[in-house]
Amino acid sequence: MPMYKENNQSHPNQNDKIVVGLDIGTTKICAIVGRKNEYGKLEILGIGKAVSEGVIRGMVTNINLTVTAIEKAIKEASDQSGIDIGVVNVGIAGQHIKSSVHHHGINRPGGDEEISVDDVNRLTADMYRTVMPFGNEIIHVMPQVYTVDYEENIKDPVGMTGVRLEADFHVITANTNAIKNINRCVQKGDLAIDNLILEPIASSMSVLSEEEKEAGVCLVDIGGGTTDIAIFYDNIIRHTAVIPFGGDIITSDIKTGCNIMHKQADELKIKFGSALASEARANDIITVKGLRDRPAKEISAKNLASIIQCRMEEILELVHSEIICSGYEDRLAGGIVITGGGAQLQNLKQLFELMTGQHTRIGYPNEHLGKSKTELVKSPMYATAVGLVLAGFWSIDERANKYSDISEKPAVEAVDKNKKVQEKNYKDDTKSLFGFNLKKASDRLKGLLMDDIDDKQDY
Repeated sequence: MPMYKENNQSHPNQNDKIVVGLDIGTTKICAIVGRKNEYGKLEILGIGKAVSEGVIRGMVTNINLTVTAIEKAIKEASDQSGIDIGVVNVGIAGQHIKSSVHHHGINRPGGDEEISVDDVNRLTADMYRTVMPFGNEIIHVMPQVYTVDYEENIKDPVGMTGVRLEADFHVITANTNAIKNINRCVQKGDLAIDNLILEPIASSMSVLSEEEKEAGVCLVDIGGGTTDIAIFYDNIIRHTAVIPFGGDIITSDIKTGCNIMHKQADELKIKFGSALASEARANDIITVKGLRDRPAKEISAKNLASIIQCRMEEILELVHSEIICSGYEDRLAGGIVITGGGAQLQNLKQLFELMTGQHTRIGYPNEHLGKSKTELVKSPMYATAVGLVLAGFWSIDERANKYSDISEKPAVEAVDKNKKVQEKNYKDDTKSLFGFNLKKASDRLKGLLMDDIDDKQDY
């Protein structure tokens, strides 16, 4: 997957492009349909969701249940948007995700010529051929810094001159079977995958600002089954990790600790839960309806908060450990941004600041949102799905946006049900970097030459 495409021209009809993000999560499966408006903002056309019963900690464990949920979410999003959905951007997460840093270089034949986009693409493409441990596949290769003829710490080498081009790459891998299971579920739902994207990277696109990513920031996406981490510095992703604990394990703790049903435990967490026991009042009592012919159960709000805080502290310790291991703890001027469904827990921001010493804010996916049909998508729980849509318009590496217009790539073969018009692919690989259409010029020149030959033959 090359970093750059040598084409920076925007097509006049790029706003007609439709992109669909499919978030296959542990607690919910969500599909969001979006397009860019005239101001370059993301307009949400439709959203569909279904309860996820075939996914555990980010991994598909039941194909049939997952396919059923995907079909339900896609149908709801399709009906709401009026779009027949055929292709989707899909997120991937789970404790099988691994990241590592690799170094690679190539020799260029002409040292006096400028380094081109093709040179950078060739270097990145070579990394995708790196041999990984059996059972793992590369899903992302993200350049960190480049070296040109041993001159180090270059962010963007395009335009420089040199013979030896090298780079450090952040390589993210996933379990091969996990990828196959996702592919199988999507295909059984009569869909095709355009891009498979690591979920914390997708979330970062929807909730982080460019200033935060440049200053240094840690994104913590607390989902149902996993807590995903992505650390940015100098506008480059530096570290990713997946912790196999999320909101579901907190619900399980409440269920066990209060001796109630799972559904009741989840409702307690959402409506009355707090991440700080000190903020809950001891005399606040929550009444839970008893089972058939059994009396109601009374639960102390302070006891509920104590159960939640105990588990959240454990998750937070793992998050803090990943931040320390990344080596960027002292360079996070942007602090920590928490998002995902778990970010809605009361007093969670204060607990993060208390345990990490980093300034923390809640991340809402409205950084690139324009006017939409529904305000529901502005909740942190939809950060990943919105980010998956954004990934159809912008590259996950900011430097690539200078040399590519991803919006020309047809992310979804969609049909407007009301107009019955097939989405057109406007991409033209023959355009030069400055938008001059070489093919049309060539055809015109050929036509003039043939006319000249015909004139001479007539003469």
